[in-house]
Amino acid sequence: QVQLVESGGGLVQPGGSLRISCVASGFTFSRYVMNWYRQAPGKERELVAGITSGGSTNYADSVKGRFTISRDNAENTVYLQMSGLKPEDTAVYYCNARLSIINHWGRGTQVTVSS
Repeated sequence: QVQLVESGGGLVQPGGSLRISCVASGFTFSRYVMNWYRQAPGKERELVAGITSGGSTNYADSVKGRFTISRDNAENTVYLQMSGLKPEDTAVYYCNARLSIINHWGRGTQVTVSS
């Protein structure tokens, strides 16, 4: 069955760095656009970064220059390297796989930025 399993979240101080990962299974990973979304308490889920099957990337303005998305098709894994973290980056981060109208979601990993 389809699974997206996120890991690597945790507590980090402002200005710090963190890398979160998402391992996929049950579908042809290399064909899918892979995205990271996040949802903070009381706010709507928002797109943070995406990477196409060909490796093209896009980022929300709020994370440009601080976050980097990458993928390893051999390992069915997508990463989000986060640096210069701010308290407003605190959220649950969700992995998403999209192909046309098909969407798969992970359960999320909590990232908390606090001193």
